[in-house]
Amino acid sequence: MLLHEITPAPGSTTAPKRLGRGVGSGLGKTSGKGHKGSKARSGGGKAAGFEGGQMKLVRRIPKRGFTNIYAKEYATVNVAALEVFENDAVVDAAALIKAGLLKKTFDGVKILGEGELTKKLTVKAVAFSKSASAKIEANGGKAEVI
Repeated sequence: MLLHEITPAPGSTTAPKRLGRGVGSGLGKTSGKGHKGSKARSGGGKAAGFEGGQMKLVRRIPKRGFTNIYAKEYATVNVAALEVFENDAVVDAAALIKAGLLKKTFDGVKILGEGELTKKLTVKAVAFSKSASAKIEANGGKAEVI
């Protein structure tokens, strides 16, 4: 078998519809779209969420609260996860990504206090919980806010 001899499996490909090529083709004149109406027109059809003229569900249900567009979203890491680092290591966002503990940093990294930490580390992050900074400093490490 040579590269120029390879063909698709029989029946796996079909010829495209040739629209508007005369009455004899079966798809002439209106090109299979029928007469008038929104589906016959360019860009026609129903919008997503259209309910036949009835008020859309998204407009019927009550709206509550608001979304703060200035809210910060932090990538969080627990102190127990920091056990993968060696003693006296400097742990920052790049080190956490390299270690596979984070994929994205969003608006910064926040260290949370879940679990135990036995190693002396210098941790650089945007925010720390009180328990996390206490656990890091209890082992002689530093919790540096950047």
